[in-house]
Amino acid sequence: NKHQVEFKTPSDAKNSVYNVFDERFGGELMRILHTSDWHLGKNLEGHSRMDEQEAFLKDFVHIVSENNVDLIIIAGDIYDSPNPPARAEKMFYDTLKKLSSNGERVTLVIAGNHDNPDRLVAAGPLARDHGIIMVGTPKSVVPVGNYGRHTVVNSGEGFIEININGEKAVILTVPFPSEKRLNEVLYGDMDEEEERAKSYSDRIKALFSKLSENYREDTINIVVSHLFTMGSEESGSERNAQLGGSFIVDSSCFPENAQYIALGHIHKPQIVPATEKRARYSGSPLEYNKKEINFKKKCFIIDVKAGEKCTVKDIEFKTYKPIEVWKCKNIQDAIEKCEENKDRNCWVYLEITTDRYIREDEIKIMKTTKKDIIEIMPKIVEKGNENFDISSFSQKPFEDIFKEFYLKERKVEPQEELVNMLLSVVEGDENNEAN
Repeated sequence: NKHQVEFKTPSDAKNSVYNVFDERFGGELMRILHTSDWHLGKNLEGHSRMDEQEAFLKDFVHIVSENNVDLIIIAGDIYDSPNPPARAEKMFYDTLKKLSSNGERVTLVIAGNHDNPDRLVAAGPLARDHGIIMVGTPKSVVPVGNYGRHTVVNSGEGFIEININGEKAVILTVPFPSEKRLNEVLYGDMDEEEERAKSYSDRIKALFSKLSENYREDTINIVVSHLFTMGSEESGSERNAQLGGSFIVDSSCFPENAQYIALGHIHKPQIVPATEKRARYSGSPLEYNKKEINFKKKCFIIDVKAGEKCTVKDIEFKTYKPIEVWKCKNIQDAIEKCEENKDRNCWVYLEITTDRYIREDEIKIMKTTKKDIIEIMPKIVEKGNENFDISSFSQKPFEDIFKEFYLKERKVEPQEELVNMLLSVVEGDENNEAN
């Protein structure tokens, strides 16, 4: 039986979080692992993260094997760009092959807003033998037939019905639905102007409503999509998939008879509000931004039977190279912190409180002492004056920045003649560049 597993000692079986000797021998329960937003090939301010990603993928293969997963869902943003590095593609395909276990396990992959759908699914025909199903757009139709040791018994635009070890699942597959792709799917049947005037969220709801007609009482009913749902918390490193907020959907758009809704796009693992815990973002596996350091990275494991509520547990990922923000009270404190922590394996943002600008030689000392400093941000403080952050300069006109700087250095306001002369030089340079 596929669901049997050998434990080295009795305590291994007793202490296993996901003890396989439960109800699984009935053949009705399916175990699904939900992950997303791997962003293979992503950089951090020009620094490669692929060593960390490779370490994650190695551990991920063990997580899948140890938890006896039937179906892996990867809900989009496999890569960080439509044209990923060769190493990123090799890492992905090597991992898929290992996850497959010679076709015993099914892996379902959909495209996110970072992925090139055509490039992502190019290896689809070869991947079939390994039980890998790839879906590029909402209009994609997955060919019926064998996928490894399992079978897609029915399919159409935006859905598949698959038989995995005698358990049947109907999965609605909606990769990142740009407005153009959404129109292609819906407007073949809709010619009326009022239908075209519907909001993006309304049209997504209409699409899911239409696709959910394929659900049955005797099947496990799942949704997998890559989109932004209202009420979800962004973490800071997601690239906006909406224009002016128009690409946001309401949680009511999801089918009521879907037992689990596996989502990608948001990097913070979370439950979508008002979905009875059925809709979840698994988040990204690594910290991709300093705003992501305050929550754990994880994936979800779902046990589900036809006609019943699913049970969901999470597995936390390791942090392979943490992103840290060091708040330093002065320049010397920053240099000392770099010396004390020079052998630690971490990415660093330095925030330094100082009453003057940091010299080039001081910056060089910090970066030479501690590798992987991503940014050095001075917070200028002058006695008797309020603190101001140099990062606020980007929000001010150049004229105001110059006046503030001149006043700080000379203790007097600059003469208007000097300001005008400087502006004429700057504007002259800009015009020359434009020409």
